[in-house]
Amino acid sequence: QVQLVESGGGSVQSGGSLTLSCAASGGTHFTYCMGWFREAPGKEREGIAVDNLFGRVMYADSVKGRFTISLDNIKSTVDLQMRSLKPEDTAMYYCASSPTTTGPFLSPSAYNNWGQGTQVTVS
Repeated sequence: QVQLVESGGGSVQSGGSLTLSCAASGGTHFTYCMGWFREAPGKEREGIAVDNLFGRVMYADSVKGRFTISLDNIKSTVDLQMRSLKPEDTAMYYCASSPTTTGPFLSPSAYNNWGQGTQVTVS
């Protein structure tokens, strides 16, 4: 089982930027679909950025144009660059992996391996 550990969360003012990183260790790393998800208080967990390792990157409409997912196969990391942050981006952010090759890629139900999460607060 691949272990996923997120880092880089914190507090930032509206309009600011943060980069989250997910480090994968153990097992086979990026032969799986990798994604970033978030869960705000009182809301369901939502998929926001996915790289399905077939050259297809997908984003939720709420973050399109502001967030960028990038994989580094040498470092075994998955980064999420976040720009123009808004208070509604405040949430716990999770990295996850999935063996799916068909999706639905932005659905949390397709993912079976999760990190512990990192908090992002935008004020």
